[in-house]
Amino acid sequence: MADYKLPDVGEGLTEAEIVTWKVTVGDVIKVNDIVVEIETAKSLVELPSPYAGTVLALHVPEGETVPVGTPIISIGDPADATAEAPAPAEGPTDAPATPASAEIDMSNPAATGGGENQTLVGYGPRVSSGRRRARRGGASPATEAGAAAQLQLQGAFGQGAAESSDVVEADEPPVPATPAVRPTGHDVSAPPAGSESTAALAQARVLAKPPVRKLAKDLGLDLGGITPTGPGGTVTRDDVHAAASEVSGAEVAGTTPAAEPSGARSEAREVREPIRGVRKMMAQAMVDSAFSAPHVTEWVTLDVTRTMKLVTRLKEHRDFRDVRVSPLLVVAKAVCLAVRRTPEVNATWDEEAQEVVLKSYVNLGIAAATPRGLVVPNIKDADTLSLAELAAALGDLTRTAREGRTQPAEMAGGSFTITNVGVFGVDAGTPIINPGESAILCVGAVRRQPWVHSKRGRDKLRIRDVTTLALSFDHRLVDGEKGSRFLADVAAVLHDPSSALLL
Repeated sequence: MADYKLPDVGEGLTEAEIVTWKVTVGDVIKVNDIVVEIETAKSLVELPSPYAGTVLALHVPEGETVPVGTPIISIGDPADATAEAPAPAEGPTDAPATPASAEIDMSNPAATGGGENQTLVGYGPRVSSGRRRARRGGASPATEAGAAAQLQLQGAFGQGAAESSDVVEADEPPVPATPAVRPTGHDVSAPPAGSESTAALAQARVLAKPPVRKLAKDLGLDLGGITPTGPGGTVTRDDVHAAASEVSGAEVAGTTPAAEPSGARSEAREVREPIRGVRKMMAQAMVDSAFSAPHVTEWVTLDVTRTMKLVTRLKEHRDFRDVRVSPLLVVAKAVCLAVRRTPEVNATWDEEAQEVVLKSYVNLGIAAATPRGLVVPNIKDADTLSLAELAAALGDLTRTAREGRTQPAEMAGGSFTITNVGVFGVDAGTPIINPGESAILCVGAVRRQPWVHSKRGRDKLRIRDVTTLALSFDHRLVDGEKGSRFLADVAAVLHDPSSALLL
């Protein structure tokens, strides 16, 4: 049997949230089968299994955040779980170790069954887990009957939770071990009538982690009165907050939830959402950038009628039939061209080395709003791509971001960012520079409006396509002249795409 420990999926991440299990106990899996979806501080990541065998246990429930290196799933031969040795009379003893099942040696995958299908992310050193020592007085989970009895015992007396899902009582006295019980059709979770420990056992039947129990205790809430929504009937932190909000709302209204008049609002007056994962990372990055780089923002409003006509023609071109063409494609190409004349907007301020790092490549980031927060994946070497290749790359990037599948490597190493607020009907804004970069371009909505159009030396009032660009830049390495020149170059290409030949 082998314990799969939560790996660091990139760039020194220290923890991750278990979002969705893709397998259940008893499933037979192969190497590289997806077993779980996790959320890191940067994105959602699907983890493939480095082992083949039967899923013996899931150690972390969905919604729980655990540090890297925590065992999250056990995989092996079911015989390993059933071959329990008799419990010793005194003191723990180590059972003989059994080899990990179908584990891949990442230094020589071919020799250990990996072949060409190597695992998709890096894993820690090989861990050979020994056979678990039999639980004293517990039913074996190897059979369905034994598992059912064991779960009932855990529910009634709180035993074994620490070994299975870490759902334990934090501040209540331990309950003495009980003899092994076989299922008999009776409800073993119900305490004997007249028992003095009825209240304690009722509290122990509620499954919740120690921090959740402490939170409920601090808020003066009874766990038994909270509706659980976690796996296996576990009360989660969100459940406690929801119950507290309902109680608070009832107190403000001067009544209890049961006494609310018919037709009254049943939703909580306040909803608390934990700050974690992508949202936490984004918030910290924006704070660091806003208070470390002196931001300057410049604006320009321009006629983009010719660009909109170009977009229409590209949609009909055979080379662009399989990709999505939008004004953002022309903006991205204009940025790559304008960087050539103003490389400072594509540079990095290295505070520690006291150097400005000028880059000969453009890793073009596109800010994408997702339900889990803002992410900025980037197109590597965007300046080397043709217009058709850039369109395909933009399509892949936005589709992956919307699905929440952007990987940490796809967000690393960006050199310049575009944020398109026009898709929300917003004219423009003052964007915050992505950390590690020196500038960001905000693209507003394209609107049909009156515009003074000059043709052959004569001014005429026409209805044109108009948009606004806003460029925020780090004034430590991009002065006003350089920022203005870059913004004017981008605007010139959008006003007349043929001017791209001059850059």
